[in-house]
Amino acid sequence: MKALVYHSPGNKAWEEKPKPLIKESTDAIVKILKTTICGTDLHIMKGDVPTVTDGRIIGHEGVGIIDEAGSAVSNFKKGDHVLISCITSCGKCEYCKKAMYSHCEKGGWILGNLIDGTQAEYVRIPFADNSLYHIPANANEEALVMLSDILPTAFECGVLNGNVKPGDTVAIVGAGPIGLAALITAQFYAPAEIIMIDINDNRLQVAKTFGATQTINSGNENVIEKIMGFTESKGVDVAIEAVGVPETFELCEKIISSGGHIANVGVHGKSVTLHLETLWSKNVTITTRLVDTATTPTLLKMVTSKKIDPTKLITHHFKLNDIVNAYDTFQNAAKEKSLKVILTND
Repeated sequence: MKALVYHSPGNKAWEEKPKPLIKESTDAIVKILKTTICGTDLHIMKGDVPTVTDGRIIGHEGVGIIDEAGSAVSNFKKGDHVLISCITSCGKCEYCKKAMYSHCEKGGWILGNLIDGTQAEYVRIPFADNSLYHIPANANEEALVMLSDILPTAFECGVLNGNVKPGDTVAIVGAGPIGLAALITAQFYAPAEIIMIDINDNRLQVAKTFGATQTINSGNENVIEKIMGFTESKGVDVAIEAVGVPETFELCEKIISSGGHIANVGVHGKSVTLHLETLWSKNVTITTRLVDTATTPTLLKMVTSKKIDPTKLITHHFKLNDIVNAYDTFQNAAKEKSLKVILTND
């Protein structure tokens, strides 16, 4: 089979790899129908994730068809259409019993990291019964690709951890796919205002079409001044950090109100200054989280009932064998006006 293989920072290739085989009775082999590229994949390609080694097939999102199921797999059979979770769960360990699947002692985020991933014609899924979901008949598979990672990530790490409530003023820092997914799912809780902050005017315009009530271009506007103007100098009730750099997290610290929640979603590779000299007395809650995908069944219902439409996040389509060009488009988001790309394996 063909797959996208990481070799070293800046060195990837679409090349021949052995088709995966069943290793454990709880495994399933899935033929990939559609997959996508994540910002985390770009971090891998830069060498930011040292657990990814030479020869690894990248990717942790997708939908497909069961090609083979291990003897202990009871929920799926050959031919079933399935959604692949970015998080692998054994369902039995201490963390899984707490619904902290991201910390599963035998799984967690292993696809495209510690084991071969989904940017390939076939992928092996460990603990298939707990790590796959049935796709309903006539469901939009492109929409469901967004449920592998970005929608549950934004919802769990941003909206739920941020404790978004009716009437809240919410600021989302970063209008990339994760930030926009947070914008979509925050509206489940009827906040009064959702302010989107980014340096890209195109993404801010997209955010308006998704339901943002205010937008601020942090490249040419004074964000703090604007936020305080919107909020009678109180700050926002919830600040969702969806970028992963020190400047954006520290911005959240500066715009949060007393009693507010800062929900970190971004992947941080550098230290951030925690300004306790100003926050110590403000009753502020700061949360971090790795997505557990515990909300995937709920989001699946929301998508299939057409309460939300994540296909709005998709801007580009490619054949799977054109994945190198897809990466170029995805990583040059400002120039290409790209959000999420869909890769189809015909």
